[in-house]
Amino acid sequence: MTPMNTNKGYIRWEQVTRKWWFFVVLIFIQILVPPYASKGVGWENIGELTGHILQNSIMFSFAKLFPVFQVIPIALIISIIFFRNRMTRIFSIYAAFSYLLFAVVQNISITEEYGFAVLTLNVIMFVFVAAFWFWEAVVGMNDFSVQPRPLWKYWVVPFAFFTFWFPQNPVTFDPDFNLLYLFTSGSGLTFCMMTPVYLAVLTIIHPRVNLVTLRVTSLIGLIIGFYNMLVNFVFEPGLLWWSGVLHIPLVVLSVYGLVLSLRKSQAKY
Repeated sequence: MTPMNTNKGYIRWEQVTRKWWFFVVLIFIQILVPPYASKGVGWENIGELTGHILQNSIMFSFAKLFPVFQVIPIALIISIIFFRNRMTRIFSIYAAFSYLLFAVVQNISITEEYGFAVLTLNVIMFVFVAAFWFWEAVVGMNDFSVQPRPLWKYWVVPFAFFTFWFPQNPVTFDPDFNLLYLFTSGSGLTFCMMTPVYLAVLTIIHPRVNLVTLRVTSLIGLIIGFYNMLVNFVFEPGLLWWSGVLHIPLVVLSVYGLVLSLRKSQAKY
């Protein structure tokens, strides 16, 4: 693995992403970047447009491929256990590629009502996360080698498993603990369900981890998780309360990952 203390680019990004203005910029763009629709909508319809895009995203056009994107993450996790650092860059490249997929398939819709519509802000944030995972694939800071780790670090695993399973009836949105959803739910193509999986892996190997990638992924995850908490528990609790429960791992692991990434102590390579 590349020594952290000799990688000037890594040190520079590690310092930049700690700056107060970095956090302010990410929060500020939430106001500045509205969604786009080819048929045009006013500011008063932005909330409705956002929900419309998410409910009619082009992701649902790829339903036949859902099992593929469920099996690949499972295979990658198993491969990490057996092949360790030989999988480091492969895992990072797939994570980066998946965030690019999330940006496109989750945040674009084509409907009669709004025409071609895009959640521009989500696209920007997801691509931003993808860039740091591609960068990690180049610098290779994540260390999957066998290390002595306390058992308590694995508390994140049930959260990641639960969100990847996504035990929710796709029609009624009620709890549905059908194990078949592990292979059919489509969680492998969603930011909110896969981010806890990626964060679980990074937090388990912390501190021998790319702190910048962990920090950026956690921060964007927390922002998206906050929006979901509002929608599911405040605006539509009667219909979407279980969806809110399913998004709790995103918030919890994002907070945890962000805190770990900001701690001063780092591993010595």
